[in-house]
Amino acid sequence: MDIQLLLAVFFGIALLLFLILKLKIQAFLALLLVSLAVGIIAGMPPSDILSSMQEGMGGTLGFVATVVGLGALFGAILEHSGGAQSLAAYMLKKTGDKKSPWAMMLTGFVVAIPVFFDVAFIILVPVTYALSRRTGKSLLLYALPLLAGLAITHAFIPPTPGPIAVADILGVDLGWVIVFGVLTGIPTAIVSGPLFAKFISKKIHIEAKVFDEKKEEISNVPSPGMILWIIVTPIFLIVLNTLVNSPFFAEAAIPGLIVYIIELIGHPFSALIIANLIAWYFLGIKRGMTKDYLLKISTRSFQAAGVIILLTGAGGAFKQILVNTGAGEMIAEALNNSFFNPLVFGFIVAALIRILQGSSTVAMITAAGITAPVLVGAGLSQPQIALMVIAIASGATILSHVNDSGFWLVGQYLGLTEKQTFKSWTVMTSLIAITGLVSSLCLWYLI
Repeated sequence: MDIQLLLAVFFGIALLLFLILKLKIQAFLALLLVSLAVGIIAGMPPSDILSSMQEGMGGTLGFVATVVGLGALFGAILEHSGGAQSLAAYMLKKTGDKKSPWAMMLTGFVVAIPVFFDVAFIILVPVTYALSRRTGKSLLLYALPLLAGLAITHAFIPPTPGPIAVADILGVDLGWVIVFGVLTGIPTAIVSGPLFAKFISKKIHIEAKVFDEKKEEISNVPSPGMILWIIVTPIFLIVLNTLVNSPFFAEAAIPGLIVYIIELIGHPFSALIIANLIAWYFLGIKRGMTKDYLLKISTRSFQAAGVIILLTGAGGAFKQILVNTGAGEMIAEALNNSFFNPLVFGFIVAALIRILQGSSTVAMITAAGITAPVLVGAGLSQPQIALMVIAIASGATILSHVNDSGFWLVGQYLGLTEKQTFKSWTVMTSLIAITGLVSSLCLWYLI
C-alpha cells in the first residue's frame, strides 16, 4: 500500500508538470485533474475522491476568497491614490542619494503588502530611472533593492495572496506568518537588496533608458504618514489578536470586553474591512475621487484576484486528496524516521516545482498541498508552522528564469539582456530563497 501511495504522489507531481508545461493547461484545471488521478491510483472510491476534492476546495476558499478579495480592493485604492510614489519620495528625501538603495528596499517592502508585485514594480520603477540618471550610477543599484523589497513582502507577508493561501492550507494563524515574515524578511531583503545591488552594479552598468511614462497626473497626493498608517493598521490588528490569544498572554488578566473587541477587529476579515473603509474615505473620497470611479477600480481589482482564488481552491482539493488517501501520513512517518527537517522538505518541494514550471504561486500552493498532510499529527506549534510557510515561500522564489513572467517583466523595464537578467534578477531571487530558508531555520531552533 505504501508503494501504491508513493507512486500516486510521484505520478501526480509528474502529471501536473506535464499538463502545465507540455500541454499548457491552466494550473487550476491541472490541479483538479491531478487530484482525480492521485485518488484513482491510490484506490479511493469515486464518491470519496469527489467528496474529498469538494471538502478541500470549500474549506480553503471560505477563508482565502474573502481575504484575497479584500486585499485586492485595498491595494487597488492605494495604487490609484498616488500613495506609493509619495512614500518613495519621502523615503528618498530622508535618506539622500547615498543611501537611496536602502530607501528603495524599504519602500518596496512596505508597498508590496497591499499591492501586487508587478503593479507595484511598474508604479515605482520610474523612481529608480530618475535616481540612476541623477547620480550616473547603474540602474541596478536602485532597481534591485526595490525588487528585493517587493518580492520578499509579496512572498512572505500577508495579506498578499501567496502566504495567505499557504497559511490557510497548512492551518496557521496569519498573525504568526506576519511576525515571522517580517523577522525573516528584513535580513533577507538586506542581503538580496542593497548588499547584492552594490556588488552587481559594479559588474553590470545599466543606463536608465527613456520609457513612455505618460501617466495621469494625480493631484492632492496623500502624505507618506497616512499611507503608512493605513497599510500598518490591518497588520497591527491581526498581530494584536494573535498575541492576545497566544501562550504569552495566557495568564494575563485582560478584561473580557477588551478580548472580545480585539478578537472581533483583529480577525483578518474585520481588519481588512476596516482598512478598506479607511482607504476608501481618506485615499478616495476625501481626495476627490468620485464614488463611481472608486467602484470601477475596485471591480477591476477582482480580475487578478479571481485567478489566485480559484488556483488556491484547487490546491486545497489536492491537499485533501493527499490527506484522505493517507499519502501525507506516509511521508510524515518517513520524515520522522530521518533527520530531514520539515522546513527543508517544504523548501525543496516548492523549489523543484518553481524551477520546472516558473510560477511562484503554483509552486507555493502545490508545495503547501503536499506538505500539509505531513503536518497532521506532527504536533508542531503555530510559530513552527508559520516558519513552514516562510520556507515554502522561499523555495517558491528561487531561480527565476525564462519560464517565469517576472524574468521578462524585469528585463524589459530595466533594459537588460537575457544574460544580464540572469546575473542580476535570477541571482537575486536565489539569494532571497537561500537567505529566507537559513533565517527560518535559525528561528526554528530558537523558538
